[in-house]
Amino acid sequence: MSYDFKSFVHLRVHSEFSIVDGIVRIEELINLVKDSNQPAVALTDLSNVFGIIKFYKTARASGIKPIIGCDVWLTNDKNRDRPFRILLLVCNQEGYLNLCSLLTKSFLCNQYNGRAELRKEWLSGNNGLIVLSGGPLGDIAYALEINNYALALDLANQWKLMFPDSFYIELQRVGFPGEDNYNHAALEIASKLNLPVVATHPIQFLRNSEFQSHEVRVCIAEGSHLSDSKRISRFRKEQYFLIQKKMFDLFSDIPSAIFNTIEIAKRCNLTLRLGVPNLPKFEIDSRYSLSDYLVSMAEAGLKKRLDFLGIDKINDDSKNAYYNRLREECVTINQMGFAGYFLIVQDFINWGKKNGVPVGPGRGSGAGSLVAYALGITDINPMDYDLLFERFLNPERVSMPDFDIDFCQDNRDRVIDYVKSKYGYDAVSQIATFGTFGAKAVIRDVGRVLGMPYSLCDGLSKLIPFSVSEQWTLSKVLDSDAVFKDRYEKEEEVRTLIDIAKPLEGLARNVGMHAGGVLIAPGKLTDFCPLYCQPGQENSVVSQFDKDDVESSGLVKFDFLGLRNLTVLDWSVKYVRQCNKGMDNFSIMSLPLDDKGTYDLLSKGNTVAVFQLESKGMRELLKRLKPSNFEDIIAVLALYRPGPLESGMVNDFVNRKHGLSSINYFHEDLESVLKSTYGVIVYQEQVMLISQIIGGYSLGGADLLRRAMGKKDPEEMSKHRVIFEKGAISNGYDSDLAIKLFDLMEKFAGYGFNKSHSAAYALIAYQTAWLKTHHPAEFFAATMSSDMDDTDKIQSIFHDAKKNNIKILPPDINLSEFRFNPVIDSSDGNNKIAIRYGLGAIKGTGKSAIEDIVKSRIDKGPFSDIFDFCYRMFKILNRRAIESLIKSGAFDSTNSNRSEVLASLNTALEIAEHRNTNINQSSLFEDDYEKEMPSLQQKKNNITEWDLLTKLTEEKTAMGYHFSGHLFEYWRDEVRQIVPNTLSKIRPSKQLQWVCGIIISIKIITTRRGKMVIALIDDETAQVEIVIYTDFYEKNKNDLREDNLIAAKVAVSDDAYSNNLRAIVEQIYSINDIRTYMSRAIRISTDSEIDLKLLRDLLENFCFKREQEKHLVPIYLAYTNLDSKFSCTVKLGDIWRVTVNNEFLSRLCSFIEGKGSVDIIY
Repeated sequence: MSYDFKSFVHLRVHSEFSIVDGIVRIEELINLVKDSNQPAVALTDLSNVFGIIKFYKTARASGIKPIIGCDVWLTNDKNRDRPFRILLLVCNQEGYLNLCSLLTKSFLCNQYNGRAELRKEWLSGNNGLIVLSGGPLGDIAYALEINNYALALDLANQWKLMFPDSFYIELQRVGFPGEDNYNHAALEIASKLNLPVVATHPIQFLRNSEFQSHEVRVCIAEGSHLSDSKRISRFRKEQYFLIQKKMFDLFSDIPSAIFNTIEIAKRCNLTLRLGVPNLPKFEIDSRYSLSDYLVSMAEAGLKKRLDFLGIDKINDDSKNAYYNRLREECVTINQMGFAGYFLIVQDFINWGKKNGVPVGPGRGSGAGSLVAYALGITDINPMDYDLLFERFLNPERVSMPDFDIDFCQDNRDRVIDYVKSKYGYDAVSQIATFGTFGAKAVIRDVGRVLGMPYSLCDGLSKLIPFSVSEQWTLSKVLDSDAVFKDRYEKEEEVRTLIDIAKPLEGLARNVGMHAGGVLIAPGKLTDFCPLYCQPGQENSVVSQFDKDDVESSGLVKFDFLGLRNLTVLDWSVKYVRQCNKGMDNFSIMSLPLDDKGTYDLLSKGNTVAVFQLESKGMRELLKRLKPSNFEDIIAVLALYRPGPLESGMVNDFVNRKHGLSSINYFHEDLESVLKSTYGVIVYQEQVMLISQIIGGYSLGGADLLRRAMGKKDPEEMSKHRVIFEKGAISNGYDSDLAIKLFDLMEKFAGYGFNKSHSAAYALIAYQTAWLKTHHPAEFFAATMSSDMDDTDKIQSIFHDAKKNNIKILPPDINLSEFRFNPVIDSSDGNNKIAIRYGLGAIKGTGKSAIEDIVKSRIDKGPFSDIFDFCYRMFKILNRRAIESLIKSGAFDSTNSNRSEVLASLNTALEIAEHRNTNINQSSLFEDDYEKEMPSLQQKKNNITEWDLLTKLTEEKTAMGYHFSGHLFEYWRDEVRQIVPNTLSKIRPSKQLQWVCGIIISIKIITTRRGKMVIALIDDETAQVEIVIYTDFYEKNKNDLREDNLIAAKVAVSDDAYSNNLRAIVEQIYSINDIRTYMSRAIRISTDSEIDLKLLRDLLENFCFKREQEKHLVPIYLAYTNLDSKFSCTVKLGDIWRVTVNNEFLSRLCSFIEGKGSVDIIY
């Protein structure tokens, strides 16, 4: 028999976008279809159409007909744990809209055990769809499986009536159990009811070698192990892409089942209208057009802006320049059809501003629009800083404008809710994103599923470099890392892991929500795409398309981004108004931009917590640059990036500012363009202006040149070079100057930054710096309150506040609130503003519980002690939360002995439970309670207070760091006998130097030579990074832990790369090592009688093996009789010499506690 091998089409394919199964990449699928001479192919992911836009575009570009469909769950009301499956294929636009509605409804209304299921009755009347019976997973197959042939026949007839001429009995020959029986019965039913049959092959992967990778992907989604004997495998090795001949061979006895795939393909003729924007309708008075309304609003808004700037300061020429530019922008916006877009954006931004939602001054190139400034979309004047409208909206390159808007993190959702209420809840949603299997993550995921040791997977994962700018794939690591490649080639386990992981790398792993993207449709969103939500999160609906596909489908995306620093500014302003007389109307937008104190703070690099300026590298750059005006801040934000830093631009900029290098503007006509950056081309806007002034480009054409330079297309650049040179000559400029400028622009185009974005963010940076300068307590309180859940950031800001002489008062159960609050501190008589620690930053607490604490204080007065607190807060806080409050010192105002309070907690909770249980007999119980209190107090008073080490350690468990002191204090007096030099005094030297400190952080780096540790140590005076190489690390790794004290001999030199000191460890000692090897004697001092027999017994435990011990030291016993003023010191005999170590000291200190002291003599 001869075959036409173009007579088959695959109608059932699960791609990577099925998420829970399927590892088919769309581009590879289309290539295989094309290579196999198949005319069409369907994409039918499970319960979703996440990938259809990418599929549609890729298929069409390759000359393959795309068929859109979906493999859907169908609810089985008799057994919800055994749902059915059917396949829906889209014939036309009506069918596509029906599919969108059905899928949306399944996610919003009918999820069960993580599955979005359709109900059969929903399908009635949904034209434009072809239904395939689901093969062995459909309801007909299930009826046959339970030997109910009559039910199977009835179900098939129901489907026939529901979808006349559009329902097919689906046949498969994959090798599933019972498949032959099903196919035989299904053919009989089809014959009886005159229903067509169709052959499908459920593709889950493209090559038969990928079966195990697919099984692993399924296990990752299920959270199971591949070796789990209880796990049921739902897939077969045969579920790869089959060519037509193999499908003909499989169904040679039922040729109609093959030919019907072509018939179905012919009937599926959906055309998606892509790339045409569909703006939501902005309602205005019917007397106006959108264009006229935009012009009217913009002119009125500009007048308000100019009035605010001071009309007397603006002459007629300047005013004309403003209005002329405004009109030009309005003409461009209206001609491009974007008036509605600008009006929509200004509407929700101005609603936010009027309703207490802080909004950023601008973000991205949108800050270059004067219309945006006039409408209140942005708050930075583009005329002041040479910001260009054409950088945002180019009339010579039509594309959708894209305003990115920063809202206060805490209030962003209020604006989104406003948009939903205005345009309709069915017209607004957020946007899906797809997390993928990165190289590091896929190693860990696959290793876990295969049951491989964590250490193996973690070790391999750490060999993969991390780079923000460069993506590292497994193949790339194998090609470039000798250690990784060597392990792959020599270790079978490693080779298995990587071979299985490679087909999964880069695939979609999970579905998330875009950080800020919001869709506003001109009608129902389901007219464009279906919606998705996680189980139980029906109020967090997202599109089933990602941001790129959303735009392709014609939907307009608005970016509502949450910026924490706007929350900080908002709270800071409220605190300033609250704490300072006469500042009730203080506004951050009214600040002068020439405040000397602010620039002094920036020049000192005192910018921890200052927006965009807080990194270590940035602080060092600020110290060198010493910014003195707002343009300098704009520039430093643009310059502090890898390209400019590596190119030498930054050094050139700094040197020119300080007169260490000459400034060259190339031509006097360019001085106005380059003056703010001392002749250095820093911004994309400068490239555009130079192209306009010298090369004769329009600003739209100059933007096209900027883009071409960024892409580094040689052919395009050679064309522009000719245009630029000709334009320069026709404008009267020298040819050599044109060539020189073009070369320079081309060289730095890749480094140039968008000045509009930099200027807008520079304003926030300046505002936060101004607040830190003039209202530091209010600023720090707001900053710490905004980072309540991040103890690392809280700790960093806490230490910086102390450096800036801001007093932070400890948490107090009777004075603190949820957030950090600025308060007047009169304890030292100065009435300065201090910060009261927020209870919300203590681990285990929650906002509602703390609000209840505050309410109880207001209603019933302060808490008297832990007993009163537990009674009043019964069942509001759990034990762990109360323990954290105690350890943090929050109860110190009621009892400063934290050990005692913690020891009382059990009793306090028992009493609280009893009192609350017997609330109706409270008067009788209160008498018993009052009688018991003296004995309870007596028991409490026998509990010793924590020493400093215990106190600080417990604080860290509750607060994430040591609040009331520095851990180094505990050992300081002892260790300074050995290492008198502080970290603040170490300098480069040829001689080894002693250093010591507490390990603040540990960073382990795996190199080809082995492991290397970079430890940050702190001794209260400074922090220094020390480098510990493999040998020392392996020998001392048990001591190299956070919060441990270490001493080391280091070689100190200058590090030219980091511009800091480099300290390499040559010898290292733990506190135990210091005591063992460097102590010379132990002195026990006492002024009271001690039990010498007990002392003897204690010492004998540590002297018993003295013959085997080295580093034995003598013991001195110093006794003082205060009454007779007699004192003496006795040296114990040599047989009592001991090795000083932590265990010995601990035992000895416990013995002498309350009777004297123990000192180590070095």
